[in-house]
Amino acid sequence: MCGIAGFMGTNRIDVTVAERMGQQIAHRGPDDVGLWVDEAAGLAIAHRRLSILDLSPAGHQPMVSPCARFVLSYNGEIYNHAELRGTLEIEGGAFHWRGRSDTETLLAALRHWGVEGTLKRLNGMFAFALWDARERVLYLARDRMGEKPLYFGRTGRTFLFGSELKALAAHPDFQPTVDRNALALYMRHNCVPAPWSIYEGIRKLPSAHFVAVRDGGREIGEPVCYWDLAQIAGDGVRTSGGEPQALIEELDALLRDAINRRMVADVPLGAFLSGGYDSTTVVALMQAQSTRPIKTFSIGFFEAGHDEAQHARAVAAHLRTEHTELMVTSSDAMAVIPKLPDIFDEPFADSSQIPTYLVSQLARQHVTVSLSGDGGDELFCGYNRYLLGYRVWSKLRALPVPLRRAMSWALAHAPAQTLESLQGLLPKHLQVSYLPDRLPKLAGVLGHRDGRGFYRELVSHWNEPDRVVVDTCEPATVLSAPDRLPLVADLRNQMMLLDMLTYLPDDILTKVDRASMAVSLEARVPILDHRLVEFAWRVPLAFKVRDGQGKWLLRQVLYRYVPRELMERPKQGFGVPIEHWLCGPLREWAESLLDEKRLREEGFFDPTTIRKHWAEHLGGRRRWHYHLWDVLMFQAWRERWR
Repeated sequence: MCGIAGFMGTNRIDVTVAERMGQQIAHRGPDDVGLWVDEAAGLAIAHRRLSILDLSPAGHQPMVSPCARFVLSYNGEIYNHAELRGTLEIEGGAFHWRGRSDTETLLAALRHWGVEGTLKRLNGMFAFALWDARERVLYLARDRMGEKPLYFGRTGRTFLFGSELKALAAHPDFQPTVDRNALALYMRHNCVPAPWSIYEGIRKLPSAHFVAVRDGGREIGEPVCYWDLAQIAGDGVRTSGGEPQALIEELDALLRDAINRRMVADVPLGAFLSGGYDSTTVVALMQAQSTRPIKTFSIGFFEAGHDEAQHARAVAAHLRTEHTELMVTSSDAMAVIPKLPDIFDEPFADSSQIPTYLVSQLARQHVTVSLSGDGGDELFCGYNRYLLGYRVWSKLRALPVPLRRAMSWALAHAPAQTLESLQGLLPKHLQVSYLPDRLPKLAGVLGHRDGRGFYRELVSHWNEPDRVVVDTCEPATVLSAPDRLPLVADLRNQMMLLDMLTYLPDDILTKVDRASMAVSLEARVPILDHRLVEFAWRVPLAFKVRDGQGKWLLRQVLYRYVPRELMERPKQGFGVPIEHWLCGPLREWAESLLDEKRLREEGFFDPTTIRKHWAEHLGGRRRWHYHLWDVLMFQAWRERWR
């Protein structure tokens, strides 16, 4: 795991600028520093290395091919690099190997098979920059699921690229102009979705794409897709089938292999363990393939409803792992908040960023690599929106559209506070919790004509960001423009595909990468091995959802290693009590960032709307903590990076 950064332009190269860009991402690679310059091409590449495989200088980057034609700066891990070495040797494409690093294998593969040919052969998480000195082309590429980040863009007369925005911002030509359209997307999704970034002119390279940059950075090609997830999903759904027992056997074998490949490291290795199905599956299969107790890590909160530590403890005891647990106070968690603008360096408002950072910090005290269970919900139909949301939509769609819209209008204009008071007269089991919050949401989903609109409403924070962000026009995305994505049968499949294309890389994987790399910890995500993704799309929905529960097939594999009774409990999120903190210990901090005069002078948000939400939240009339957290994280980010 590493950090990469660089620039290409027509000005004389100042190596101190490249060094400064690399220094900004030193946390991604504290073990080694590298710099490579091609004066004639106007290109400089900086590299920071976190040594995981082959800790010797033979893994130093940027790495130059023996023929001196190619220069590689690479961030990530290639899990099939040993097989690739074997194939390269058979085909005559191998180097006279200097060491055992996957970087050297990747460089040889790129020379032998070319960029696209190599990308299609890789099993791993990665982002890299490859300079072809003969053809004068810079290639940038990113892994299939978007585990590793890569930003790029042209600003002034210079082309910039890097693992994090703070590296680009260290270049004197960088223009930190906020993209208000991207800000609108952020307010809807609580993160800035690819290909946008929060800055004008800077983009994220989409997952499973590469781009070629020529003519000193003046010619930036269109990103090329080398692994089409939408096509894979469509083909998988059309051809899905198989017997349950055979599918369980196949999934077990795939998981074992994916996890085993990610247990290879020359440094201490462990795993995050929340006690949920996904992390427990990963840890169980790690332990089943290890002769020593696996090191596992979890955190717990003292607040009821936010603590999974007891479940993780029970699983760890059953699997006999070497378990480390940290109970976190509210003060511990809130101490992370001032660090967030530096860790994420782009507005990011998924509040589980806080526990993810804390558990990464805990793990880093003991290991350098930690496996994570992310991805199980998206692959095997685990989220509540795939289950409860689907059931709600199935009933709603039976109603005529005009009737649904009339009901939507009525609910949107219903006196929520009065209804909240009146429902107090009903028996407890008939009362609806948080009724004033649920009525507008229900009104929103009722009004949609199709399932995609229903899903977009479900996953949106600010449903009309154009009304709260000043001078913006929210760009179309795959969620809002149906023609941008082929249909797959069944709304649950649609939702899983959209989550894999958007929510997973832009929110979940961004959170895991930034929170772990902030403490120089490499996080590996075995469930997102591309062979598992392709397999999951071939599994019939009936084997993902059964008896009202999601992840049926994954559960059957897990029950081979962990007793069912240890796992049967309601799903619990990895959240923190932001709702209450905003009314208590965080109130003064929030009040400063949401000050009406400040909002008006800065000119990004409509202060009347923001202040109305803030007053309603403080007064207990509505729960706006998620919406307000979006605003607060932007304001805190802006204060740090203005």
